[in-house]
Amino acid sequence: MAASSFDARLQQLLDAMLSIASDRSLPTVLRRIIEAACTLVDARYGALGVLGDEGQMSELVTFGVDQATHDAVGRLPEGKGILGRLLSDPKPIRLRDVNESPLSYGFPEHHPPMRSFLGVPVRGREAVGSLYVGDKQTGDEFTEDDERLVVALAAASAVAIDNVTLQERLESMAVLEDRERIAREIHDKIIQRLFTAGMMLQTTLPLVTRDEVTDRINRAVDELDTAIRDLRNAIFALESPSRRGLRIDIFAHTDEARAALGFSPELRIEGPIDLVVSDQIAEHLLGVLQEALSNAARHAEARKVEVLVASGPDILLRVTDDGVGLPDRPRDGSGLRNMESRAVALGGSFEARRRREGGTVVEWRVPIP
Repeated sequence: MAASSFDARLQQLLDAMLSIASDRSLPTVLRRIIEAACTLVDARYGALGVLGDEGQMSELVTFGVDQATHDAVGRLPEGKGILGRLLSDPKPIRLRDVNESPLSYGFPEHHPPMRSFLGVPVRGREAVGSLYVGDKQTGDEFTEDDERLVVALAAASAVAIDNVTLQERLESMAVLEDRERIAREIHDKIIQRLFTAGMMLQTTLPLVTRDEVTDRINRAVDELDTAIRDLRNAIFALESPSRRGLRIDIFAHTDEARAALGFSPELRIEGPIDLVVSDQIAEHLLGVLQEALSNAARHAEARKVEVLVASGPDILLRVTDDGVGLPDRPRDGSGLRNMESRAVALGGSFEARRRREGGTVVEWRVPIP
């Protein structure tokens, strides 16, 4: 090969690298890579596959394959034969005739026939896959220069894929964090204001003498209660299931108690509980919350229940109701014993006591490791 010809292809390689690095869309980056590879070495066919987290092919971009053939092939490669070798032993493979190689198996049915083959691994910090081209159109086989060019392109491609993947993850995290911020603001500001407005309306009922006014106040309170429930449902929808934290689980448990209580408990969360509470503590905390709300619904005859979860030097769960208070001898003490045992297991404390103004206070406190 003439030096000038190779120099020209080096310039093509540099141009391709710049083009690939300038894009921020993974499908576009993959398409540009395989198009550049086929152009550089004058290949009829090309493909670029990227593995997912579980070692299976998650992305595959092809070049030179018409839509009918692509549809006929159907499935993604399974990483057998030559493709499997590129993954298990990441070194370039250059073959004059792929059909004569003992590694020539694993190609799916309807895969386009080809002879000459060149495959190189694509390995970056996170990106793992392979780039391969087939059927050299100007000659019987791919050359050493072809191999060097494609290896260089694969190295640059790995960096580009890593960068795009990282950028997409950062953008996704930013969206999720923004959704979580909105969810917190909806709960901490709007829901609490609606709850306070409902309580203010309820406290005016004893002062009202006309039945029609009483009915209107009750309807307004019901509407506020419905609005609170709808907003909590909106909070659940804002949260991604894969990132759903303790705060959202507390919302859900508190909201579920509405059916048994006949009203929505007031909920206040203080501190970054999603960041400081371990999975083990979270499991026990949610169990205690569910038990305390269930007791209030079954025994307290309460009209108001308040839930506080706060993080500081330790984690505090306080459930307060305005019901009849604890009996001198609880009919079933297993629930209280269960809540206490959960606290003791974590090196914490538990207390259930009567309020001076009537009702019950349940406090569950455990240290943060």
